[in-house]
This record gives sequence, C-alpha cells and structure tokens, in this order.
Amino acid sequence: MDTRLPLDARATGFMLLLCLLWSAQQIVLKATAEDFSPVLQIAVRSGIAAALVGLLMAWRGERLDVSSGVWQPGAAAGALFAFEYLLVGEGLRHTSAAHMIVFLYTAPVFAALGLHWKLPSERLAPLQWAGIALAFAGITLAFLGRDASVPGDWRRMLWGDALGLLAGMAWGATTVVIRTTRVATLPATQTLLYQLLGAFVLLLPAALLMGHTTFRPTTAVWAGLAFQAVVVSFASFLLWFWLLRHYLASRLGVFSFLTPVFGVLLGAWLLAEPIEPGFLLGALLVLAGVVLVSGHGWITSLLPVRGASGGTARTRSRG
Repeated sequence: MDTRLPLDARATGFMLLLCLLWSAQQIVLKATAEDFSPVLQIAVRSGIAAALVGLLMAWRGERLDVSSGVWQPGAAAGALFAFEYLLVGEGLRHTSAAHMIVFLYTAPVFAALGLHWKLPSERLAPLQWAGIALAFAGITLAFLGRDASVPGDWRRMLWGDALGLLAGMAWGATTVVIRTTRVATLPATQTLLYQLLGAFVLLLPAALLMGHTTFRPTTAVWAGLAFQAVVVSFASFLLWFWLLRHYLASRLGVFSFLTPVFGVLLGAWLLAEPIEPGFLLGALLVLAGVVLVSGHGWITSLLPVRGASGGTARTRSRG
C-alpha cells in the first residue's frame, strides 16, 4: 500500500524553496561566467557535491553499488548528466539564463516520450499527448517568435537555445535510464553520486580541452561556487529525494513548472535580461504542456468521473 501523502503546507513550502533554488543556479552560472567558466564551474561544483555525498554515505555506513548490471547504467546516467550540463554551460555563453532554463525544463516531455516507448506502465494518456503537442508548439514559437528590436546577436542566441533544448533531451534520457534499469533500485544517495561523479570526471577534462578554464577568485565566484555545490547539488537534491519518499510524486511534479517561471523573473530582475513577447508566449505554452504531461495523475483526480448510476463523482487521490 502506498503510504505517501498528498501535499501539505510543509511540502508546498519546501517545493517553492526548491524551485527557487533550481532556477537561481542558472542565474548564478550566467552572472559569474566572465570570472568562472560555466563548464569548469559545473565540474568543480559536481566534484565538491560528490565528496559531500560520499561523506554522508560513509557516515551512514553505505557503499556505492558497483555490481554487474548496476554500474553500467549508473555510468550511463552519469555520462548523460555530464552531457546535459556540458550543453548548459556552453549554451549559457550564447543565450540568456531565462531562455536556458525554459528549454532545459522541457525534460519531462522527453522523459515521458522515452518512458512511453520503454515501459508499458508509462503509456501516455490522451491528455498527456495533448500536453506534448502544446509543448512542441511552444518550443517552435519560442524559437521563431523573436523580436528583431531586442538588441543582441539573434543567431548566437538561437544556437544557445538549441543547446538548451538538447540539454533538456539529455536530462529526459537520464530519467529514462534511471527508471528502466537497476539504478532505480539504488538509494537516492547512490543515484545522485553516480551522476555527480560522471559530471566531475567528464566535464573537468572537457573544460580543459575546450579552453574554458577562466577562474578569477572574486567574492562573487566563491559565494556562487558554495551555493552551487553545497546548496543546489547537495542539499536541495537530498531534500527532493526526501520529499519523494514521503509525498506523492505526481503532486510534487506539478511544481516543476514554477522553476522556469522563477528563472525568467530572476533573469529579468537580477541580470536585466529582456523578455521578448514571442518567447514569453512560447514559454507559457511549453510550461502548460509540461503541466499536462507531468501532472496528468493529479489533473485527472480532480476531474468528475461518470459513476455506475449515471451521475458524476469526484475521483479521490490515493494516499
């Protein structure tokens, strides 16, 4: 019996905090990019967070499972995680933080498509297909509905947006690998450690090969690194996994649309990034599609259903 709870005030508050933190990470990467190359920053933060997770596992007496059938998909998830953030780090050199976070958070759409293909239990419902169509319409509008009067190299921004969309695909593929392999049976700390180690091991040499090695140790850089490594990559993900263990995942997933909303607002406020009307409309369509895909179970639980006597009744969410 599933004993996980519907959202209460505590869970809602935690989810609002997490969405704010996850949106702020793109802002911090963009704001410190001139003094700390984004790809290098992501590699270093992943290494620090991996060390923290390793210490937590040691304190719990937990060892990383590297048995046959686990480490291979674990390594694949780590490689995809690294590829996702390689695209994010490179993309932020060309586009705004607001654009990056909107395209990155198309990941639930691509994850749903992959799981529909891989798992019979994850077949998409008509409402979810409608959400996917809406999201792709929004992506198209966000790419094409650009305001020529907004200053900047639109070709460069278009390339950065494309990298953000590819990063969303990589994130979706990571979810599929984790959900469809033995990695899904691992404790949350081990799943997170595989991804952090993959990012550190692969992104550090990638940054060196690409020449993205700028590091000027300003106060903002040190503060940003501490925020990225300790708060985002370590503490926020542990809180997220704790919420998944205690509350219904479908209810938590609906909050994912708030992260890009916060990202767009923070980008405009803190970085003075322009918000083009065409992009904004496209982003709203993308977010609406994500809500339909990720929140399908929650939405259908609120819809009236036809009872045996011909009347209607409200479906009840399962605890």
